[in-house]
Amino acid sequence: MNYAELKKTDIANGEGIRVSLFVSGCRRHCKGCFNEIAWDFSYGKAFTSAVETEIIDALSSPYIAGLTLLGGDPFEPENQRALYPFLVRVKKLFPDKNIWCYTGYTYGEGTLQEPHAVTEVTEKMLRLIDVLVDGKFEESLKDIRLRFRGSSNQRVIDLKRSFESGKVVLYLT
Repeated sequence: MNYAELKKTDIANGEGIRVSLFVSGCRRHCKGCFNEIAWDFSYGKAFTSAVETEIIDALSSPYIAGLTLLGGDPFEPENQRALYPFLVRVKKLFPDKNIWCYTGYTYGEGTLQEPHAVTEVTEKMLRLIDVLVDGKFEESLKDIRLRFRGSSNQRVIDLKRSFESGKVVLYLT
């Protein structure tokens, strides 16, 4: 897996000060995407163990609220398989920090609704994520007043409560 960018003090992509990893690769190609350059799976740099260590070190700071994954799309099958073991490590080292993730795929009933995006690690990865912003960016529904999302069709979902209740529970309305 490649990544397009790493921000060690991000305040735009989730609550609090965050470490944000922008992965490379997205098949959605949403019109008006803010990060079109990251559609290419080969764009950027390799996501190596050294990069993982750099992220872990950044997460160690007490003022960091958590990790955000975005892109590209972290839920492209190739990216899921690379990210899942890393997320297990992050949760083990930082159980009190939260993980946010942005995806163009749609969440429902414990998994992603698009069968081509579901892998052997999808549900396990979803269970490690605290907040999921889902849904394809729709330029015609763009609204800059929305918190943590670009278009009004996208949802900010509390995944922990969603798994507990068996239905989608919004984190923000």
